[in-house]
Amino acid sequence: MDVNVIFKIAAVGILISVISQVLKQSGREEHAFLVALAGLLLVLFWIVPYISDLFTTIKTMFSL
Repeated sequence: MDVNVIFKIAAVGILISVISQVLKQSGREEHAFLVALAGLLLVLFWIVPYISDLFTTIKTMFSL
């Protein structure tokens, strides 16, 4: 896993938390929820290939 992916995930987390707090303070809780959900989906799309590679490696290692 590349270190840049970890920094990207951290940056998205910080950005999403700031945007969510601003939206909650302005009374738009629905939009804050949607922004948090979009951030979660974005990070999941980045992580899914690494998880797939992990399962492939484990499957190869144990010859399953």
